[in-house]
Amino acid sequence: MKILGILRHAKSDWDDVGQRDFDRGLNDRGRKGAAVIGQHIRDHGARWDAVLASPAVRVKQTLEVSLPEMEPVWDERLYLASVPTIFDVIRDHAGDADRVLISGHNPGLQEILFELIPTENENELFQQAIRKFPTASFAVLEIAIDDWANLDGAKATLAHFARPRDLDPELGPDTAR
Repeated sequence: MKILGILRHAKSDWDDVGQRDFDRGLNDRGRKGAAVIGQHIRDHGARWDAVLASPAVRVKQTLEVSLPEMEPVWDERLYLASVPTIFDVIRDHAGDADRVLISGHNPGLQEILFELIPTENENELFQQAIRKFPTASFAVLEIAIDDWANLDGAKATLAHFARPRDLDPELGPDTAR
């Protein structure tokens, strides 16, 4: 059994429209969301053997705020990556780790759910996550494999899903600033 954590970057700053997408950092709401989800991850008790992340500024800032104790492996392939690319990065870097956290961008992160969770394993958490996997969302998949090389065609269960708005109502969509 392998455990895959998924952490989408927090809300980014769009104030400078002339800035490259890769270089956009977090806005105030994003920093708050990253802090809230980081505390939740620690409270959840998850320990990660490896953290693999996109080097985009908003992902770096999300991890600096949410999980400052972690030392991610930055891989440029994770910037706006598709599921096959994400799987390649995991296979390349996870080694014999049992618990891997990946941090990056949608739609690729959310699409991992469709790729790994078969119909018979869909649950209420899955339904929530496919409806909306907003910024700073955190998911934990339990994958029935012994080696990351076997990700293609693997069957997973979504064991945990949390969004910042679930933890702090001020971060909900009706309070967007």
